[in-house]
Amino acid sequence: MNRIVRALLLSFVFLAGLALALPARASLGRIECRGVSSKILRREVRYCAILPPSYDASKTRRYPVLYFLHGLGGNEQWLVASSGWNLIEDLWQQDRIREFLVVTPDGDTSFYVNSLDDRQRYEDFFIREFIPFIEHTYRTRAERRYRGIGGVSMGGYGALHLAFRYPQLFTSVSANSAALIEKLPDVRFADPQRSPLLRILRAFGSPPDRAFWDRNNPFTLARTAQLGGMKIYFDCGTEDDYGFEKGAQQFHELLNSLHISHEFHLYPGGHNALYFAQHMPAAFEFHSHAFAASTSRN
Repeated sequence: MNRIVRALLLSFVFLAGLALALPARASLGRIECRGVSSKILRREVRYCAILPPSYDASKTRRYPVLYFLHGLGGNEQWLVASSGWNLIEDLWQQDRIREFLVVTPDGDTSFYVNSLDDRQRYEDFFIREFIPFIEHTYRTRAERRYRGIGGVSMGGYGALHLAFRYPQLFTSVSANSAALIEKLPDVRFADPQRSPLLRILRAFGSPPDRAFWDRNNPFTLARTAQLGGMKIYFDCGTEDDYGFEKGAQQFHELLNSLHISHEFHLYPGGHNALYFAQHMPAAFEFHSHAFAASTSRN
C-alpha cells in the first residue's frame, strides 16, 4: 500500500474527530476554509478551497476550478482533513495534473438537490449563489470549458445530478462510488433503522418519495440532457456495500444506449475509505485532461 493510500485510509477513519490544522508547503499551494452567507438557505455554508502552487505568485493568472463534493457524513473539510490535500500535492509535484482550484462545499445530507418540501434548496444555492461567489472571490476562468464537478458516494450522485441538470455549466464530471439506483426498490414498509439504503436516502423522504427520486435521478436526466461533448467518468467497487455497482453498470449501459461518450470502470473493492483513496486520483487526472483539452482549443 503506497504512502498516499495509507494516509488517506487512516485519516478517513478519524475524519469525524479532526479539526483543520494543516501546515501547507508554500511551493505546493495552500488551503482556505471559509464560509459564504446564503440567502436561499438562510445560513452560512462552509467551504474549503485548495489553491494551486502558482496561485499567490501569479497575481493575474486565472485557473480552472473543480467542485468536489463529499459523501454522506462528511463536510467541507473531508478532503483536506483526510490527506486528500497530500494526494493533490503529490499529483501536482509529479506533474500528473495541471494547476486548478479544488473547492469542497459543505453539502450536509442534502444529496445536493432541493429538498422534497423545498425548504432546503441546496441545488439552487449551489448554482445561483455558490458558483458565482467562488468565481468572483477567486481567480478562476469562469467559463464552462474550465469548470468541472466531481464527488464521492452521495457527492458522486450530486455531481452527476448537477452536471446533467446544468450541462451548460460544466465541461467534465466524475463520480467515485456514486449512489446510483435506476429504480427504487419497494421500501414502503421497511424499517429505516434496519435498512442501510433507507438511512442514506432520507433526503428523498422517509420512505423515499419515488416520483421525487425519479425527477432528480441521473438516469432520468441522462435521457434528455444536452451534454454537448461533456467528459464523463465514473467508477465503483465490485463489492460495494450498498450495491451501487449494479446501478453503475446500468448507468453505463444507459449511456451506451444513448450514444453518450463516457469512461466507466468496475474495480475490486467495497464502499469504503480504501477504495476511495485508491481511485480518487484517477478522477483528478480525468478533470486535468479535460481542462487541458479545453486549453488546447484556445
